[in-house]
Amino acid sequence: QVQLVESGGGLVQPGGSLRLSCAASGSIFRIYSMGWYRQAPGKQRELVATITEDSSTNYGDSVKGRFTISRDNAKNTVYLQMNSLKPDDTAVYYCNADISVPVWGQGTQVTVSS
Repeated sequence: QVQLVESGGGLVQPGGSLRLSCAASGSIFRIYSMGWYRQAPGKQRELVATITEDSSTNYGDSVKGRFTISRDNAKNTVYLQMNSLKPDDTAVYYCNADISVPVWGQGTQVTVSS
């Protein structure tokens, strides 16, 4: 089975930065894409960013220009560099991998507050 483990969340002040990591482990033949989604209390889970195996990226409108997604295919790891963080970015961030079926991590809390 494939498992995803997120790390890097925490408390940061507005304008600060965090870097999230998500490592996939298990029996992996191919990961078509990986991505980050987030969910704040009372809101639907929303797209943050995705990246395909050929490094094509897609970002949610609210994070464009501030967040950067990248991946290390050899390590089956995806990263999310989060800059210029705002209080509205506060959410649980979930890692996702497409291995023909979706696999989800358990999430990591990001809190942006002064």
